Amino acid sequence: MRLLIVNPNTSLSTTQRIADAAQAVALPGDDFVTCRAAFGPELIVTPEDGAEAARGVVATVRQHPGKPDGIVLASFGDTGAEDVRRIWPDIPVIGIAEAAFATVRRLDGPFAIVTFAPEVAQPLEEKAIQHGAGAALLRVATLQTALSGDPAEMADDLAEPLAELCRACAEDGAESIVLGGGPLAGLSKRIAPHCPVPVIDGTQEAITQMRAQLAVHSREDMAK
Repeated sequence: MRLLIVNPNTSLSTTQRIADAAQAVALPGDDFVTCRAAFGPELIVTPEDGAEAARGVVATVRQHPGKPDGIVLASFGDTGAEDVRRIWPDIPVIGIAEAAFATVRRLDGPFAIVTFAPEVAQPLEEKAIQHGAGAALLRVATLQTALSGDPAEMADDLAEPLAELCRACAEDGAESIVLGGGPLAGLSKRIAPHCPVPVIDGTQEAITQMRAQLAVHSREDMAK
């Protein structure tokens, strides 16, 4: 499976986190190319950030040599997804919010979103609603941290407080937890062993769902 994984944020360290999370679920023969948007903000917070980042994502996709089997957009805004689908309408494109909330719907129970700063809480709730998971959302639980410094390093520094927040959400009735935000990619492996309910990593869910989609397409092609 040949995937182009684009981080719509331009943070190099977040892009590396996303690449590591992707490789953790790679199978023999997979070829994942992970890169950041050609330009845009280091962390998408405002609608203006999202619009600029979407343009950066499109530029990155257009510059990519060859044609991958699928494209993963690794921000919880699914940033640039519709634009990318217009460029390459014949291959699957999955955003990590789309993937995470598809998993929530499959699990079919109340869930919480855990994230690292209040500024990103409302956009995450809006994404849950957009993807049909709003009715099951108990709450968006966030640490009261300021958005400063490197976002990926911040995620590592806050791993234990985020784990505590996940456990608190489970005690409140959440049957699964979405880690909200591209900089939290890969953090579920540290949190999940200490949390009594599934902890969902959007990047890894997107790759799993992409694999399933491509398998269906392959069977359909063979049947023709």
